Amino acid sequence: MQVIELLNELLRFKSITPNDDGALNYIAMFMDEFETYNVEENGVKNLILTKRFGDGVHLCFGGHIDVVPPGDGWDSDAFSPRISDGYIYARGAQDMKSGLAAMLMAAKLSAQNTNFNGTLSLVITSDEEGEGLYGTKSVLNFMAKNGFLPQFGLIGEPTCDKIFGDCIKVGRRGSINGIITIKGKQGHAAYPQKCINPAHELARVFGDFAAYNLDEGDQRFEPSKIVITDIRGGMGVCNVTPENVRIMFNVRNSPLSDENDLKRHISKVFDGIDYELDLKVSSKPFITDINSKIVRALLDVVGRQCHEVPTLSTTGGTSDARFFAEFGVAVAEFGVVNDTIHKVNERVSIEQVQKLAQIYYDLIERFNVE
Repeated sequence: MQVIELLNELLRFKSITPNDDGALNYIAMFMDEFETYNVEENGVKNLILTKRFGDGVHLCFGGHIDVVPPGDGWDSDAFSPRISDGYIYARGAQDMKSGLAAMLMAAKLSAQNTNFNGTLSLVITSDEEGEGLYGTKSVLNFMAKNGFLPQFGLIGEPTCDKIFGDCIKVGRRGSINGIITIKGKQGHAAYPQKCINPAHELARVFGDFAAYNLDEGDQRFEPSKIVITDIRGGMGVCNVTPENVRIMFNVRNSPLSDENDLKRHISKVFDGIDYELDLKVSSKPFITDINSKIVRALLDVVGRQCHEVPTLSTTGGTSDARFFAEFGVAVAEFGVVNDTIHKVNERVSIEQVQKLAQIYYDLIERFNVE
């Protein structure tokens, strides 16, 4: 089986998070050269594939089989892959069954014909697009407890921006979600002096809060900016002032700022205003040393295969790479161009998927000679 055939098979599974729809069993049977471990927690299924070739380093590929719901408006069935003009159209084509198919084929080929002398593993979850509470993190915890945590990790997320080979992710910003509830006193709009209008309270300080940079960023990270995502208050009528106003926001933070810095800024801005604050840290920022073995090897292989000098980036949303970093694994991310993920008529270039499988195979070989 070639990588495109495998990708087509994976795309047919209706693996809407966190349901794998039987895909993990299919993968386990397909990868019969590898030892398998099934890690299930709170109904979430995860799969580990591992093979020891020798006493060298432990390299682990990470990926997810789950996808977001397809939504309406597709030109064809979202789970019946359609090939047209060099592209495959289906939900998950870019995010990230293409990367998953490429790493499976590269690992299978390596198991049959390789000079690699370490341990090669694959971690596959069905809980990346959701909360991620019982996915990759649970698997890495299992691996750590059983003494085979990898030293290096590669996540197959779609990382490239405009041209295949133009971007490698070497870190990710953290994510802090917040809700501020400004308390007031509801009343008649004709008698504002008898009310405490939380909307007016917010207006006095809004410019010091919205789009504020908690830090200035650095050469690897953009500034940590407060981004307003929702404002709600009132009863939907014109003659009653609101009892409270709720502001929802998100901060994608660099390692230069954390939730304590955010709390201090909010305390300063909203001083004298009656409010409640609810903060939730959904992920922490991380950066992989650009001189680490995984980054050097990726730069070399991608450069030779794509004839590009990849940008080393930390932009974008969160990914399961954050869990690898939490366990002290040097991790990077590389995959196909990211331009249709989560969209109607999601598609991936056939040529890119084929090149990606070759890059992953070459990376495994590269680790043997480093």
